[in-house]
Amino acid sequence: MTAGTRADAGDGLDVTADGAEISPGVWVASASRADLGDALAHPGDLADAGTRPRWRRAEFLAGRHLLRRLLRRVRPDLAALPLRTDPAGKPRLDAGGAPDLALPGITISHDGDRIAAAVCAHGDVGVDVQLPPDRLTDSTVRRCLGSHAPKVTALPRAWRAREFAWVWTVQEACVKAAGTGMAGRPWSIDVPPGAVSGHWGGFAWLSLRTRSPVPLSCAFHTAPHW
Repeated sequence: MTAGTRADAGDGLDVTADGAEISPGVWVASASRADLGDALAHPGDLADAGTRPRWRRAEFLAGRHLLRRLLRRVRPDLAALPLRTDPAGKPRLDAGGAPDLALPGITISHDGDRIAAAVCAHGDVGVDVQLPPDRLTDSTVRRCLGSHAPKVTALPRAWRAREFAWVWTVQEACVKAAGTGMAGRPWSIDVPPGAVSGHWGGFAWLSLRTRSPVPLSCAFHTAPHW
C-alpha cells in the first residue's frame, strides 16, 4: 500500500450533485437530501425501496436519484436501466437483453443527510461519504489507523473526528470497490492521516479533501493505457 500527500491531488471543481470528473473516466457526485429535492423515482427503485425498512426508504431513494442524475450527465443512454445487487451486495446496472453491453461500475454511499454516488467508465468503483462521528473512542482510532493513531489522538476533539472520518472514507471506498464490504477488513487498510491519494489492492484512491465540505473518498480501477 502506498499513499501520496501532494497538496494538489484532487484539486479542481467542487464535487456537487451535478458531479465532477475526479480522474479520467471517473465521476463523483455528492449532495444533501435537501439539495436533491423531490423527483419522480424510477419504478424499479420504488420496488426495491419497498423491500427496505421504512426508515431507510427515503435515504435509499435519494441515493438512487443521485446516481441516476449523475448517469444522465455522463452516460444518458444508461440512466434508465434497472439496477440490481450482486451476491456481494454491490450495485450493478442491468443490461437485460443486451448482456454484451459494456457497463460502467457504479456505487452509492449514505451517511446522515449526505449522499454520494460514483460512476467509473472502465471498471469497479467504490465511494464513501462520512460525517465526523459525535463519539470516537481511542480504541476505534487505534483499530483503524494502526501506527498512525497517535497523530490523530493528539488532535483537538473536532479535528480528530474529522481526520478519522477522512481516513475511514478511504478504507470504506476501497472495500466497496473490491466488493468485499466489511469482510474486506477496511480498518486494516493503511491510510496515513492527511493523505490525499494512494493505491490498494489494484485500486487507486483519492480523498477529495479540497473538493468536498464533508469527508468523501473514491477508489477505482484506473483508466487503461493504450
